[in-house]
Amino acid sequence: MKTAMLTLALAASALGAAKAETRSLVVAGGCFWCVESDFDHMEGVVATTSGYAGGEMRNPTYRNHGKHREVVKVDYDDTKTDYRTLVGNFLRTIDVTDAGGQFCDRGHSYTTAIHAADEEEARIARELLAEAEKQLGQEVVTPVEGKVVFWEAEDYHQDYYLSQEKQLTRFGLVTRAEAYKGYREGCGRDQRVRELWGDQAFRGVVKEGM
Repeated sequence: MKTAMLTLALAASALGAAKAETRSLVVAGGCFWCVESDFDHMEGVVATTSGYAGGEMRNPTYRNHGKHREVVKVDYDDTKTDYRTLVGNFLRTIDVTDAGGQFCDRGHSYTTAIHAADEEEARIARELLAEAEKQLGQEVVTPVEGKVVFWEAEDYHQDYYLSQEKQLTRFGLVTRAEAYKGYREGCGRDQRVRELWGDQAFRGVVKEGM
């Protein structure tokens, strides 16, 4: 009897696992190092990849990416989270009222956007932006754009905020993780997000900024 029950339990577990699917979304939220870190704090996210999207240049690079924005491709387990939850959290990690860039990073490549893969995602994203505008009482300028070609950024940009590789900066030889922390604090990202969103700021931002 116990064997039969165990077999049924394993079969049910296998069936549940088979139904799980990894889905992806692409968003722009300013510096992709920071966006990557924020999403890595979100439940259900299984991978994040920094890259470029939205422009016409092929094979963009960090030093030459034309009209592309810095973006992050987020892979998530749809049995643990969903598109609405992740995009809602994302909005609370950025300044949705800033059309000129994000925080200390200015220019088109640092502006925000949600790249919807289909009309259903676009509908959800627009609903969330409308809710954000009502909640904040300010104009929300983050656009919803269509599906884009995603170009992966150079290897050294991936998981930059965790990297223990050292590099020479104006502060001396420090790890990339240390350089990232100094940049994020100096740029005022978390301070501005908390100022805008208050206790609605995503908890990952609050944790980084403490």
